[in-house]
Amino acid sequence: MTTVLTAREIAATYGELALVEQPAIDCFASLGWETANLYNETFGADGTEGRLSESEVILARRLRQALERINPVFPGIGLRSSHYATHRGSLQATPGERNQSFYKLLRDRVKVDVPDNDGNPQTVELSVVDWEHSENNDFFIAQQMWVSGEMYKRRCDLLGFVNGLPLVFIELKAPHVPLKSAFDENLRDYRGQSIPQLFHPNAIILLSNGTQTRVGTLTSAWEHFFEWKRIGDEEEVGSTTLDTAIRGLCDKARLLDMIENFTLFEEARGGLVKKVAKNHQYLGVNKAIAQMLRLRESGDIEAAKRLGSSGTPRAVARAFRWCSSPRKFCAASRQMDLRDRHRRLELDGQIYKTFTATGAITGVEVQASSGNHLKQLLNEDHRYVFSLIQKFHTDRGEIYPMVSDRSDIIVITDEAHRSQYDIFALNMRNALPHAAFLGFTGTPLIAGEEERTREVFGEYVSVYDFARSIEDGATVPLYYENRIPELQITNENLNKDIEKLLEEAELDEAQERKLEREFAREYHLITVTSGCRQWQRIW
Repeated sequence: MTTVLTAREIAATYGELALVEQPAIDCFASLGWETANLYNETFGADGTEGRLSESEVILARRLRQALERINPVFPGIGLRSSHYATHRGSLQATPGERNQSFYKLLRDRVKVDVPDNDGNPQTVELSVVDWEHSENNDFFIAQQMWVSGEMYKRRCDLLGFVNGLPLVFIELKAPHVPLKSAFDENLRDYRGQSIPQLFHPNAIILLSNGTQTRVGTLTSAWEHFFEWKRIGDEEEVGSTTLDTAIRGLCDKARLLDMIENFTLFEEARGGLVKKVAKNHQYLGVNKAIAQMLRLRESGDIEAAKRLGSSGTPRAVARAFRWCSSPRKFCAASRQMDLRDRHRRLELDGQIYKTFTATGAITGVEVQASSGNHLKQLLNEDHRYVFSLIQKFHTDRGEIYPMVSDRSDIIVITDEAHRSQYDIFALNMRNALPHAAFLGFTGTPLIAGEEERTREVFGEYVSVYDFARSIEDGATVPLYYENRIPELQITNENLNKDIEKLLEEAELDEAQERKLEREFAREYHLITVTSGCRQWQRIW
């Protein structure tokens, strides 16, 4: 007997709902999220979720209950005050600016007026999310929820609410539909003209057709949406399925960690840009932090002082700027970003400007301009300090004095295989005897350097190699064509020879600045002639 299926039956069996949406809901349920289909939602105070109309994007009833649970010292908080506090923001602001304003309220605290015992108004600060205890929050997945804008009404596949706030937007397509259509046909319309208010609180956006999944933010262009291939460990076999992305990002504790500690806003040429950490950055940074805290708690100070890490050179700026949360990374902790003079020609001020553009640095200049300025900065109470290792300079035969005996200083070293073994490195350790040292290095590409790096910094905590970077699309493949350039350098040890000469010369600061000015004129010529030995990365 032949069975003929209707189009509706085929869609129900083989389409988006059966193959993508329902498995996603089941996955959220397995992570402890409450789920409900709101296609036939009723409205009003006694309605399904308490929304007064389809234009509201905050589930007020869940928000009020969460505020009273998280802030028990203020029972009976007025909904009107808390609701207004989470909506406020300039109507003239860009979507990114409105999202940033909302994010600050979410991460920090909301100020509202409540009456005291005598009925007089008092301003109090309320926590909207319990960042410390994920289970103390309300996690809810709404399926097929209708949202109305000023002109259009749209039905959202999945919306993830935390304490009544729509923080996770998920747009789904059937497995046979190209994933980019979720961006072109849906997301651009939703966040642009149709229902932009839905994205004012948004934290993370997921687009998926089940087998392919990409992650981004409300300001991300399509090319900046990235894959989330691993859940909890860098050694896992990568998978682009929606199940992997949900488990890797939307586990309750992991989602809160991602929002609080791995989200930033950066001023760019085209306006404010919102960024979240990529998969390897999230896993690598958390492994490094966990290792440091574990070693310090165990009392193994010497091991903590030599905390190794492997990554790509520019990952310093891209990854470790995420470690700025007072709760995530001890409030008293101080970080020094360190480079050597070889990176000065390429990255002079670049990392410092990145920190400034993201708001991590405000006001005070914390980029060391001289050796004396560096000592001054280290003696002061700055969250970040930026310096070249050559600033730890002494006159010939002089021993560098101790500058700070604090044990909460963390030195983050770029290119940990270059000038971290010689006199400047010794001077730095004399200056900061109780600091912890975290190194980024590309030494697997340089024969003979790997063991020296391990001797100084310890074993690798996180490894993100060239092959994995290409696989994840973070780096373009490198193709090598063996041909003789018109201009050649015959000394294969030129870099090491120059380093040795500079170390032995022990130049003072005025001489160093003169050398940098003179060398800058020849730098591009030299790097071109030795280009066959350069590994160029694109980030």
